[in-house]
Amino acid sequence: MDIVQILALVIPAAIYFAAPLILTALGGLFSERSGVVNIGLEGLMVIGAFTGIVMTLTLEGAGLGEASTWIALLIAVLVGAVFSLFHAVASISFRADQIVSGVALNFLAVGLCVFLVRLLYNKGQTDSIRNRIIWFDIPVLSDIPIIGPILFSKMYATSFLAIGLAFITYFVVYYTPFGLRLRSVGEHPMAADTMGINVIKMRYIGVMLSGAFAGLGGAVFAVTFSGNFSGTTILGQGFMALAALIFGKWHPLGAMGAALFFGLAQALSITGQQIPLFANVPSVFLLIAPYVLTILALAGFVGRADAPKAIGEPYVKGSR
Repeated sequence: MDIVQILALVIPAAIYFAAPLILTALGGLFSERSGVVNIGLEGLMVIGAFTGIVMTLTLEGAGLGEASTWIALLIAVLVGAVFSLFHAVASISFRADQIVSGVALNFLAVGLCVFLVRLLYNKGQTDSIRNRIIWFDIPVLSDIPIIGPILFSKMYATSFLAIGLAFITYFVVYYTPFGLRLRSVGEHPMAADTMGINVIKMRYIGVMLSGAFAGLGGAVFAVTFSGNFSGTTILGQGFMALAALIFGKWHPLGAMGAALFFGLAQALSITGQQIPLFANVPSVFLLIAPYVLTILALAGFVGRADAPKAIGEPYVKGSR
């Protein structure tokens, strides 16, 4: 196996695994740029994965075929945004500890979804969907020598969606009035308030956007990778997305790059046995590699990442 064949095996898989992480990290960015810590990304992904699978199954039963998966993704966005209100109300309106609120959201999501799965399907997991999102080769571009098989073969529409949304988020956060307001309430909420910006409203919007993106990320993972839902469908991906956000220094493109790095680690854990260099490495080491690299990345870079200055601080109007 030559280097081109190895890259053609690993790179598309890395982008595939990175897509849910990119989407969820972008969600975390909206929340934390507004000044609200969101440890609950894992739970929001769980809700998104559950909604994506259950709604796909329901719409398939109604005869919508391939369209059912894409409609389910849109519904997962809405459900994720609504579910994030638990965290928003607790941490913004009631000024509860944002870490505790996020952790509670994670437990609530898993417990609720496992209960609903047993209630609806009388077993520990849902049925499998028939219409997964599958890979395709991009016409013409996939035939380009060397780079065609690496960058334009075995690609998923959801991967292009995630990368496109990363660039759109970058533009929105840094080049629009909305983005300026969002960043201002996360850096200096009192100054933003004196300029007429509704801090509470902006923070609610930030948290709800985090729910929408994380819900989409969980649904994308479920309908492209797992194909069904159980209590262990989402197992650490939300925390990896949070790590990608911190590793990427709360920047949309930085978070995307970090998510691609973690996606590469996940891809190697799956495809490593097919690569001569890793053929003799025990599979358990490859399986734990993404999580070990996540810890190492944070240990090495979190100290140099500048978080929004008012992150984690409840805002009381008129306070200093």
